[in-house]
Amino acid sequence: MFSPPKRESSLGELPMESWMSLLPPPLWDTPLNQLAIPGSHNAITYCLDMNDRSPVDLTQPDLLQKLDKFMKPLIRPFVYKWAITQEVGIKQQLDSGVRYCDLRIAHRPNDTSTDLYFYHGVYTALTVEAVLLEIRQWMDAHPREVLILSFSHFLGLSPELHMLLISTIRSVFASKLCPKTEVLTLRNLWTRGLSVIVSYEHVLSCSSADLWPHIPYWWANKCRAEELIQVFESRKQSGRPGGFFVTGMNLTEDLKYICTHPTESLKDLVVSTYPPLLSWVQQQSPGCEGGSLNIIAGDFVTERGFVPTVVSLNEKLLKHSS
Repeated sequence: MFSPPKRESSLGELPMESWMSLLPPPLWDTPLNQLAIPGSHNAITYCLDMNDRSPVDLTQPDLLQKLDKFMKPLIRPFVYKWAITQEVGIKQQLDSGVRYCDLRIAHRPNDTSTDLYFYHGVYTALTVEAVLLEIRQWMDAHPREVLILSFSHFLGLSPELHMLLISTIRSVFASKLCPKTEVLTLRNLWTRGLSVIVSYEHVLSCSSADLWPHIPYWWANKCRAEELIQVFESRKQSGRPGGFFVTGMNLTEDLKYICTHPTESLKDLVVSTYPPLLSWVQQQSPGCEGGSLNIIAGDFVTERGFVPTVVSLNEKLLKHSS
């Protein structure tokens, strides 16, 4: 009796918590900067300090800082609605398949301790060290998954606090840290027991063997999906950077949008525009060619099949190699 040919399963159907370790062998020697890798934009905003102890961060407009000081009960709900870019914790994000994390680091003003936090609108309740320890615990349970941590947008860090942060990174990840001399392929990193690549947006990365330079981030600064896509199509015409780079599928609301959508939130905006954005992503290709993409970062990464959509792009590399 005739049996129809078996359909090849999509890479997007792999268990996302271990998708890298389950990739087909032909991709094990592909440079990581040529794979399609899902990322989390502003990854640690699920734990913003909601009890009003945290001031509005110092990058916010002076007017907002003044309004927050005198009209906090009125202003804070709006700040939170538009500042939270991820609703689930870091372990859940990694379980969902995220392998690049955008980490924005700050020292709270008037804080006499050396504790560091993440920030977006306001500061987080969890410290940087606590989150890094969570990540390390997850990495120990998934030794063949490779994670790219991008430390950037430093706010209020003295040279001493930079050195403290770098010391914490080295202490937490220790032998898992990938030095800049390594060839970044899955096979090579697995062989050497390395699984964490740290990008550090500071001059200190130049003289540090285990801190990679800043990873370029394509940010469109648009709040409409079609305008964001137009910006990326234009950027693609100029070719891709030589190493890692991020295409930020994150929409950016402006004051006009917030005022004309008072009952909405950033999540409402993102979820409503994911269909056209992910449709565009499906048309893209990873690789080394001029118009190819590498890391694709988004907000609310567990929504609308964002991660599997990005992972499945690697099938195009398989077809090309065959």
